[in-house]
Amino acid sequence: MLKHIPDLMPPELMKVIMEMGHGDELLLCDGNYPKFGCPERCVRMDGHGIREILDMLLKFFPLDAYVEHPVALMAVLPGDPYKPEIWEYYREIGEKHDADGLRDETIDKNAFYTRGQRCYACVATGEKALYANVILKKGIVK
Repeated sequence: MLKHIPDLMPPELMKVIMEMGHGDELLLCDGNYPKFGCPERCVRMDGHGIREILDMLLKFFPLDAYVEHPVALMAVLPGDPYKPEIWEYYREIGEKHDADGLRDETIDKNAFYTRGQRCYACVATGEKALYANVILKKGIVK
């Protein structure tokens, strides 16, 4: 047992984020995300949503301060009237943990899948919200 590690943090995820270096990316994918858009390394957290995982991660995980957009969100498909309410929750969590917030960008679905495949690892969640997928670029601890 260790002190101050959240109960939510699985040992495998702690290992993964400790192994990651500056510029490596971590994909947090919702329950609808396809396997072909994932890297080989995958941590399963099916019983949890991305909001709670993001809140836990950003306590430890520095976002890259040397890029304009260290966070990528999957853009809504053209013609889809859906407005992802979950993004505002993500931004609130980002402001809580980083003075500059998330500094997110949206990228189209196919580009997101391609980028997701190249991530260091992914966290597969049980998130039910649509367009909830997010990629985090790791920064450095100053």
